[in-house]
Amino acid sequence: MNQSFINLHNGVRMPRLGYGVFQVPPHECAVHVANAIEVGYRSFDTAQVYQNESGVGQAIAESGIPRSEFFITTKIWVSNYGYERAKASIDESLRKLGTDYIDLMLLHQPYGDVFGAYRALEEAYREGKLRAIGLSNFYGDRYVDIAHFATIKPMVNQMETHIFCQQRELQKLMERHDTKLMSWGPFAEGQNDYFRNPVLLEIGGKYGKTAAQVALRYLFQRDVILIPKTVTPERMAQNANIFDFSLSPEDMATLEALDTEKTLICDHRDPALVDYILSLQP
Repeated sequence: MNQSFINLHNGVRMPRLGYGVFQVPPHECAVHVANAIEVGYRSFDTAQVYQNESGVGQAIAESGIPRSEFFITTKIWVSNYGYERAKASIDESLRKLGTDYIDLMLLHQPYGDVFGAYRALEEAYREGKLRAIGLSNFYGDRYVDIAHFATIKPMVNQMETHIFCQQRELQKLMERHDTKLMSWGPFAEGQNDYFRNPVLLEIGGKYGKTAAQVALRYLFQRDVILIPKTVTPERMAQNANIFDFSLSPEDMATLEALDTEKTLICDHRDPALVDYILSLQP
């Protein structure tokens, strides 16, 4: 598997393509991560609330590959916000992952005591427990608030980002503080008949690629970090096979026009969703 890296603003090199384990059952996680490692993935994205950090750590430990070759991202859940709770949860994530450092740790949601939690991230970063820190699901207004507050600027903001919700304005905003955009849900969970979209299929036909590969390549060429999820090894390999072609400027413009600038999966300003998120415990 080929790989490409992006430089975070502190000099850490992060793979631009990784494997996400959202909704992977904890008892299956180690098997799927091991399969992804076999395909060639070295970057893995998990979270406290997914309850599968241990599976990620187990697969990495059992791979026989040096820890230094992997890039692990995890996230602090909102129930662990506040300085003291966040600090303790970082140590708990380290224990579950079976590692003495985490490559990237994010605040998972923009609610609760985000400022206390972010201070815990900054402290753990200075102590060497975290190589990079950042955010997840922070819309422009909340992102700017944190960016101005932070002593160590967020290096990444992970957002719902796909062909129908491209986050182009947010990406421009984050460039002011050199924060990179990371996509969750790059396939929009199949909505809008994603994999049979006629525009994606037509462009894919020109390059001998699938709709999914075209959509991933579009985001890749916009410097978006990708973590597509699948439990099928064949599709893991397919998702990784996006480095041997390049979309033309004309194709990029055509794909940009698919942007609705609206979420299809989670509107983090919907009170019902906020209430649901705040009810969850990792």
